[in-house]
Amino acid sequence: MVREKKIRTRGKLQLSKYFQEFKEGASVAVIREPSVNFSFPRTLQGMTGVVESKRGGAYLVKINTQGKEKKFLIHPIHLKKIKQI
Repeated sequence: MVREKKIRTRGKLQLSKYFQEFKEGASVAVIREPSVNFSFPRTLQGMTGVVESKRGGAYLVKINTQGKEKKFLIHPIHLKKIKQI
């Protein structure tokens, strides 16, 4: 789990990550951005899911946890695009 950032990036936000956009059906990994004050569930850290839609500035992401499909609203700064093979 990401507890802290490297010393040179501490307290900084990458604007390209903050404003990144995803298409519906894109695979994403959930990676917590520690410099944003946000009550983030620890169980979501490192999980992968599929973008279902966009709601305001956040994305609705479908994640399978323990055999059940759940939906979470997550800001794009906490998401990272992954390739499917």
